[in-house]
Amino acid sequence: MSQGQLRGKIALVTGGRGGIGRGICERFAKEGATVIAADIAQGEGVLPESVHYEALDVTNEDTVHALMAAVGEKYGQLDILVNAAAIEIEKTIEETSLQDWNRIFAINVTGMFLVCKHAVPLMRKAGGGSIINFGSYDGFIADPSLAAYCATKGAVHALTKAMACDYGPENIRVNAVCPGFIDTPMLQSFFGSSGDIDTLKEEVRRIHPMRRYGTPADIASLVNWLAGDESVYASGQLWILDGGLTAQVQQMRL
Repeated sequence: MSQGQLRGKIALVTGGRGGIGRGICERFAKEGATVIAADIAQGEGVLPESVHYEALDVTNEDTVHALMAAVGEKYGQLDILVNAAAIEIEKTIEETSLQDWNRIFAINVTGMFLVCKHAVPLMRKAGGGSIINFGSYDGFIADPSLAAYCATKGAVHALTKAMACDYGPENIRVNAVCPGFIDTPMLQSFFGSSGDIDTLKEEVRRIHPMRRYGTPADIASLVNWLAGDESVYASGQLWILDGGLTAQVQQMRL
């Protein structure tokens, strides 16, 4: 694997201290980028030298604007934006309160909108850039008891395509990565409410054609490609990365 593909680039990753976000920050650092890991909490672990933590609540427009202003003042531009900040609520719509609904949309959709809105001017200064949003295979199909989460990811997919249309003429590409089951704390939380967790995890693993869950490193490889110059004609697309899970008809498996 060659390194240095993002040398000289300025990248900002929301949710940069979470499982997938952390993996992306580490990969970007290996590729030579200067990385801002923006998250509501600093989390654990030592950051690579070229990764800088910045506190960010994506639901607060004032803090989003302030961070982008600071990035502009320090670096003069922004080349790569990854919107990985998200939460999951495991409920049906009857179990979901209006407060739950508003909170998950505030983080997963409105937060993405706010970050993109205030990042675009910095990308314009750079002469273009790459925005990578995080959708989900749950934006195409649905898992049980994830109604609000599925709704937010469908919104992310539509927003991604709309932004790609609006900003393509300015050389700003917008894509969405749509993961399936990725081995992160969020996945562990999803399994955590089950009775026999080990049995369920193995059953879910076996329905994947590749017989494994994805890893943050798997996701980071696709994000790295979308962020770099090798993908300059890729925009407005929803890139499913799920080990082949959604390629099959589940009820036909024996």
